[in-house]
Amino acid sequence: MIDLEVPRKLGGLIAQAHQVAEQVFRPISRKYDLAEHEYPRELDMLAAAIDGINEGAGLEGAGASGASRSKDGSGNGGNRNGGNMATALSVMELCWGDVGLLLTMPRQGLGNSAIAAVANAEQLERFKGRWAAMAITEPEAGSDSAAIRTTAVLDGDDYVLNGEKIFVTSGDRADLIVVWASLDRKVGRAAIKSFVVERDNPGLKLDRLEHKLGIRASDTANFVLEDCRVPKENLLGSPEVDAKQGFAGVMQTFDNTRPLVAAMAVGLTRACLEETRDRLAAAGVEVDVDRPAHVQSAAAAALLAMEADYEAARLLTLEAAWMADNGKPNSLQASMAKAKAGRTCVDVALRCVELCGSDGYAETDLLEKWARDAKILDLFEGTQQIQLLIVARQLLGKTSADLR
Repeated sequence: MIDLEVPRKLGGLIAQAHQVAEQVFRPISRKYDLAEHEYPRELDMLAAAIDGINEGAGLEGAGASGASRSKDGSGNGGNRNGGNMATALSVMELCWGDVGLLLTMPRQGLGNSAIAAVANAEQLERFKGRWAAMAITEPEAGSDSAAIRTTAVLDGDDYVLNGEKIFVTSGDRADLIVVWASLDRKVGRAAIKSFVVERDNPGLKLDRLEHKLGIRASDTANFVLEDCRVPKENLLGSPEVDAKQGFAGVMQTFDNTRPLVAAMAVGLTRACLEETRDRLAAAGVEVDVDRPAHVQSAAAAALLAMEADYEAARLLTLEAAWMADNGKPNSLQASMAKAKAGRTCVDVALRCVELCGSDGYAETDLLEKWARDAKILDLFEGTQQIQLLIVARQLLGKTSADLR
């Protein structure tokens, strides 16, 4: 049975993550929002410290690489809080500080979670300590990951990759890029595999860096792969095309990363709510959780409603992370958490800007920036609409062919 209390053994980790968010991220948040594409050198000193925190947590890992399935996979090993729960809780704290800065933390990319999800023991050791980005989206394949056109053809001891990837978070700064490509486009989604590509591979060419609405501290790259040769040992998972298994191998990545994106949204939502509560209190608006909302001011009632949505998103996120730690299938819960947390974050951020008036809209306050940062959390790792579609398929017992 899931325990909704914060695990005591993770208290130190959460406190350290909050300290980083408060003392490192918040003070430089606006600086790198304005200086888009400039690398935050202040983060270099944190890399070794974060690695030390992970090693000292007594878990498989509390960073992005710790978001992997329970080792036994049985789902019957009792109640355990491992790397997924640790990562989710620390991500919530760090995104209370700044989402863009978290996304550009060395060795904490979503590609690291992808490697942790499906790599074998030899690959885990070989890629240990490297910073990995994840390249899925293409100009012709956005929300429908199964429609990707990038190809991978076996040629001797290498796979040769050709195609184009867009919106690769931390793609220019990472050491490795986890690229999704098809072994045989005629077969469909069953032939899609993920490959680890070195960033300095001459066949992986940077096309451009995007200018964005939010998360400007994080670089977002577009790549062209032209006869990009990748050792066959860098294919993650089985090289066999199994029509029965279908897309399950690579899609398992999303079951691990979607709760992390939900955790990002939960952290940012909390930041908005705390700032707004403080500003309302300074303006003389009282918020009483023991009184019905309809007998309080409109501002107080709005805050209470937003805090209820926040709590629902937080608990859904913890449930999805706990299920992964305990080897339970969590695809439904991962999508529910991502859908709820992403939508809640956007709605709360915009409403908080509205409630705080000119202060919320000005660049002198971080609320304006948070409202811009929030939108990406409802988009990447699968849009709101895709998450709701996945939830509907799971609840109704429909396949992707039955319900599009």
